[in-house]
Formats: sequence, structure tokens, C-alpha cells
Amino acid sequence: MRKLSVKDIISKIESEELFHAVASDYSFTIKIDDYVPYACAAIHNGHQFRKELWSKCLHSEYDRWYEEDPKTKNMLKPHPIVISGLDSRFEYDLNRDPDTAIYEDAWGKQLWKEPLTEDEKSRSLEKHQNFYKVVYALIKTLEMKFGCCIVYDMHSYNWKRWDREVPTWNLGTSNIDNERYRNSVEDWRKELSEIKLPNGIPTTAKVNDTFQGNGYFLKFITNNFDNSLVLATEVAKIYCDEEGQVSYPEVVSAIRKGLKKRLPEHASNFYNIYSN
Repeated sequence: MRKLSVKDIISKIESEELFHAVASDYSFTIKIDDYVPYACAAIHNGHQFRKELWSKCLHSEYDRWYEEDPKTKNMLKPHPIVISGLDSRFEYDLNRDPDTAIYEDAWGKQLWKEPLTEDEKSRSLEKHQNFYKVVYALIKTLEMKFGCCIVYDMHSYNWKRWDREVPTWNLGTSNIDNERYRNSVEDWRKELSEIKLPNGIPTTAKVNDTFQGNGYFLKFITNNFDNSLVLATEVAKIYCDEEGQVSYPEVVSAIRKGLKKRLPEHASNFYNIYSN
């Protein structure tokens, strides 16, 4: 994997080159093994936290891990186009707009012992801005090349904090064109519900049950591109012990295997319907 500037990454995308890269500031990775009409994203996969901010942060390393989406990039590994965050959402949240991307408090707890300086904030927001420059170039290239594009926006959530039964998979669709894409949403929900998981883990899949798809990543693409659908896809953290910070490799592997088969098939069906 090569270290590349954002300018070089965008240039390679616009030239339709195949490459694996990490951004020169190590804030995200992108790989393109083929140009296809779909892309995968794991924007909350990152756990890095800038060293100069450690002493200011009231949340522990475990607190941060608990709210991140570990292993989501791993689940998407087989797919030809994957973009993934490397930084923790506690430094800046790629799923929030720039004005709210830096938390003051997080999940009911004050985040900083003392306010961040403007310089500390601007360094984080520059990384946020660069990420979206690349996202824009990528989706623009795919939409121009294929006439449409579908993006699988992969997240995870802490099912144990809910005091009711919640689904293994949740699709958030409140900010997409549901009339236009209703069938694609239902097909994806059905595909997810059929992924086999070990240890008797159920695979229920629902729409807008725990989350409604209000993230900035989805809104950014939806607002900038007329023929691109983003499916905000949340998996409950059944693949790890939320409280013990231990991952279950066999469950991660089963999810990856299920997505490896079903995701390209779903994307192909989407392309066949919407490319015209």
C-alpha cells in the first residue's frame, strides 16, 4: 500500500488507475482493484487518536473502541472498491458535517478536559475535508462511467445498550429516495437476513428500527449525485464482546463470507435496473 497525497489519489481515480493507498496523513485508506458500479465504506473503522490530544481526552481507549465500528473494514475486504477511516471518530467524526464533526461531549460524557485550540480543530477538520474530496471524486467517476452507483456504508452498533430486542442488521433509509429505491432496499434487507452466522446467532434484518440513516456520509453522496444510492448498513456487535473488548474472528469471517457473495449480486441487480 502506497502513501499518496489526496491530490495524487484523486488523479488516479480520475484516470481510472488501479491502486491501494493510504492518505499521506494516514487518516484513511482506499483500494481500487477494479472499477465497478459499487463501492464499500467503513468510515468508523478507525481507532487512531492523535497523540497530542491524549492528555486532553477524558474518555479511555476502551471508551473510544466501544463507540467505534471495529472490524467493519475487514468485513468488506473482498470487494474491489473499499474506502475506510483510520482515525477514531473521537478525533473527528466522518459521519457528521464539518460544523459538528468534533465532539464536545460524547454519549452523555464530556470529552475534553479543556477546549481544543483552533489549530487542533483545524488539523482534524482538514482530514475530514480531504476524505470528502476523495469520496466526491470516486462517486463522480463511478456515476459518469456507469450511469449509476450504489454505496454500501458499513457500520456496527452496540445492541446491549438497548432495552428491547433489536435486529442483527438495520438499514437506515430516511434520507434516500424510498419511492425510487424501495425494491433495492427490500432486496438488501432480505439478503442480509439470509447470511448464516455461527453459534446460533440469529440474522434478523429490519429497516429504520434502531437507526434511520441520518449520517453525513449518506447525505453528502445523496445530495451531490442524482443516481447514487447509499445503503447505511448497521450490524449489531454480535461479532465481539462489547464489554470485554474481544472480537470473535469466526463471526467476522462469517459476515465477510456472506457479504462476499451477496453484495456483488445485489449491486449487479441495482446496476441492471438503474443504469438506464
